[in-house]
Amino acid sequence: MKALTYHSAKDVRVETVPDPIIQDQQDIILRVTATAICGSDLHIYRGKIPQMESGDILGHEFMGIVEEVGAGVTHLKKGDRVVVPFTISCGECFFCNRTLFAACENTNPGRGTILNKKGVRSGAGLFGYSHLYGGYSGGQAEYVRVPKANVGPLVIPHGLKDEQVLFLSDILPTGYQAVVNGKVGPGSSVAIFGAGPVGLMAAASARLLGAEQIFMIDHHPYRLDFAQATYGVVPINFDQVEDPAEFILGQTDFRGVDASIDAVGFEAKGSMLETALTELKLEGSSGKVLRQAIAATRRGGVISVPGVYAGFIHGFLFGDAFEKGLSFATGQTHAQRFMPELLAYILEGKLHPEVIITHHLPLTEAARGYEIFEKRQEDCRKVVLTPAGPV
Repeated sequence: MKALTYHSAKDVRVETVPDPIIQDQQDIILRVTATAICGSDLHIYRGKIPQMESGDILGHEFMGIVEEVGAGVTHLKKGDRVVVPFTISCGECFFCNRTLFAACENTNPGRGTILNKKGVRSGAGLFGYSHLYGGYSGGQAEYVRVPKANVGPLVIPHGLKDEQVLFLSDILPTGYQAVVNGKVGPGSSVAIFGAGPVGLMAAASARLLGAEQIFMIDHHPYRLDFAQATYGVVPINFDQVEDPAEFILGQTDFRGVDASIDAVGFEAKGSMLETALTELKLEGSSGKVLRQAIAATRRGGVISVPGVYAGFIHGFLFGDAFEKGLSFATGQTHAQRFMPELLAYILEGKLHPEVIITHHLPLTEAARGYEIFEKRQEDCRKVVLTPAGPV
């Protein structure tokens, strides 16, 4: 089959690789009909994620048709059309039983990214996201093996196009969980840092749940313009507004917003010092967005962090967070928990995640898709790849 493989930073290639096979009785083999390039895939593309090996198959946002089922699969049959969550979860462990699917203790043989690990088990395995997360092959391919298929894949009803539901795999539940974690509801004010796909899904979710005022911070005018036109956000371009948090405070009677959402993560554009520290591996992540979020959020508010972080963070003003009585809600998304609820919103016409798509490309042009997305060329917001043409 054809699949997109990683070789080194900025070197990804569509190559012929062996077809996946059933390895466990709860496996399925999926024929991929649509797959997307995620913002977190760019961390891999830039060479920022350890334990990637040459030939690893990328991709964790995908859906398709069930082609084979293992003997222990009870929830699916051949021919079912499903969306697959990016986390691989057993459904039976301590955390899965608490619907904390991203914390599953049984699917990641890799080390995970906790530095002060001691005896803590790794969280859930991820598709296409390094051997830290289990080394599972991803879905930017014609076929993919999906383990624990009784827990993850969601059957899609007839009448919906792939692009309407594809983002149930990751960015839609990620944006939604970020908003839920932020306790956003009717009348809320929220600041969303980052107008990429997750930030846009957070804006859509915040509107869905009744947010009254949404500030969105980014420095790509085309992304901010789209967010303003589509979700009614107040756009803040940090290349033009020196201190977005101060601007937000001025718009909220110098109290701040009820919640701030960091949809950027560890590669946030920081100071020259932070850039140097991360390049030297003395720091794991830029703290720029977190400092802004702490400053922009009212006393007793919430900082919600769906953006990926690892290791040490420079200039993390925990004293300010303590003085303001802020709460933090972070971590990988428990996608399986939210997928059915979000599918219902799509069916009701209350969510239209597909509107962020700007590029449809065949899988054979995946490397070009990564380059366009990484360089923000052609006003790219989101790239969807189709292994065999549109469905």
